[in-house]
Amino acid sequence: MKLKNILSPTLVKVHLAGNTKQEIIKELLDLLVADGKVLDADLAFHDMMEREKTMSTGIQHGVAIPHAKTKAVKDLVACIGIKPEGVDFQSLDGEPSKIFIMTLSPYDRVGPHVQFLAEISMVIKTPHARARLINAKSVEEVLSVFGL
Repeated sequence: MKLKNILSPTLVKVHLAGNTKQEIIKELLDLLVADGKVLDADLAFHDMMEREKTMSTGIQHGVAIPHAKTKAVKDLVACIGIKPEGVDFQSLDGEPSKIFIMTLSPYDRVGPHVQFLAEISMVIKTPHARARLINAKSVEEVLSVFGL
């Protein structure tokens, strides 16, 4: 899987406005909807929030990867948002999340989801990459961290 086939400038937001988990998820979902990637925004939001109820997608080191399986998409879709101030996402390490990588995928396709997360993880595992993302001033700076 090539990240350039999934991510584009229209799917990145450098300064998220939301201050809660729900607001951040809605704002990220709006990027996907505006780009024509989601068939049913309400269903996608519902499925995302149901997924969050089972276990928070806030991982650690300021990163959250909200994701869900849904009938609202035909293929894997993803977007990235940055909120330097951070938002409480009930992360495993208790730290606020600042880097948000949202992905939605159809129920019947597991491979692309796992492959996408593996590729993203290779980048965000380094403190240097995370710092570059948090300090990014433009969409282009964010995409360059992922080699795009």
